[in-house]
Amino acid sequence: MLLAAMVALNPVGLDFLRSAFLADEALTRNIARPIVLTGLAIAALAVALEWLFRVYVLKRRRRGTTTA
Repeated sequence: MLLAAMVALNPVGLDFLRSAFLADEALTRNIARPIVLTGLAIAALAVALEWLFRVYVLKRRRRGTTTA
């Protein structure tokens, strides 16, 4: 989650977000918008996988399962 925030909130990321959604030219918006939406989808997938992994590890620790 922290990595996704760092990518989106750095100066280059903010400029790309502005050009994707707030640009005056339609061509700029049409080029940048799919790239930004794909990046957001990948970031959301990474957050979901991290959450699922944490839930799995916590459940495994609660049961007291060992790997030996």
